[in-house]
Amino acid sequence: MENRRRHFRHILICILGAVTIFFIYLNWDWTFAIRINSAPSSDPGPYHVAYPRNYQFIMDDTPTCRTKTPFLVLMVHVATGDVAARDTIRKTWGSDKLVLGQLVETLFVLGLPGGADAEQQQEKLKQENLQHHDLIQSNFQDSYRNLTIKTMVMLEWLAAHCVKASYVMKIDSDMFLHVHNVVKLLLDPSTAKHNYMTGLVWWHSPVLRNPFNKFYLPRNVIAEPEYPPYPLGMAYVMSLDLPAKILAVSPQIKPIFIEDAYLGMCLKRLGISPTDPPEQTMFIVAPEHPLSSCSLSKVIAVTTTSIPQMTSYWERSRQPDAKC
Repeated sequence: MENRRRHFRHILICILGAVTIFFIYLNWDWTFAIRINSAPSSDPGPYHVAYPRNYQFIMDDTPTCRTKTPFLVLMVHVATGDVAARDTIRKTWGSDKLVLGQLVETLFVLGLPGGADAEQQQEKLKQENLQHHDLIQSNFQDSYRNLTIKTMVMLEWLAAHCVKASYVMKIDSDMFLHVHNVVKLLLDPSTAKHNYMTGLVWWHSPVLRNPFNKFYLPRNVIAEPEYPPYPLGMAYVMSLDLPAKILAVSPQIKPIFIEDAYLGMCLKRLGISPTDPPEQTMFIVAPEHPLSSCSLSKVIAVTTTSIPQMTSYWERSRQPDAKC
């Protein structure tokens, strides 16, 4: 009799244990578990970035490359809180949709906002996107040190959605872009349609060894004295076969925090060299402001110092006297 009772208690305990495990399973925060599993196994350190990781797009409802196929996609890298820059671009060069008979679309690439008001910033971004449907946001932390992550996530999005488009241009939010001139360049029969990347190309750029320089990299990170050639990150164009190719070789090259130099490293692994633009005056990183009408008529992308200056260049570029 006592043995039977012990056996019954044993069965009852097993049943209760199974029920408890089942309820834990149902109520477990699997989102949290995914976050833990996808978290980096170790800190990337001061010279590398946390990529690849299981980053997800949390804002991505644009019709671009879904219901319409552009010739050129403009991907603007912008800080999460810089709504003034986004609105200015939407009203100026980002409003140029049909240029020389070609469809041009403008999107803004973002990570997650930081700081004490991050939740309020995120809510404002949601409202902004409800109005414009032009924000592409992933769940990495948006910061200067994460620009390589921002670039690689952008390439992931392009490889997934825009293979039927012809070209993409990555551009910073403080740039004036002469959309007519970049489309004209890309329509030129001498411009390659594949394995093409252009901008202000840095040739023989030294790897900086001064520890007090913000771009310092020690020899145990990069042994070579020079980076492979790469277009400066402020503005560059690539044919839309390249995002998938760069993503394919990137796992072989540990990503450094200097995003444009990292793209150059990926290009070298692919055996592809960037192309200088036909004129060095097309991409200007440190201009003497204000640009003359002649310079403005030739430029593709130029760094600006303020929103009024960007607006002024766009307005002047559309005037009949904007020529040499």
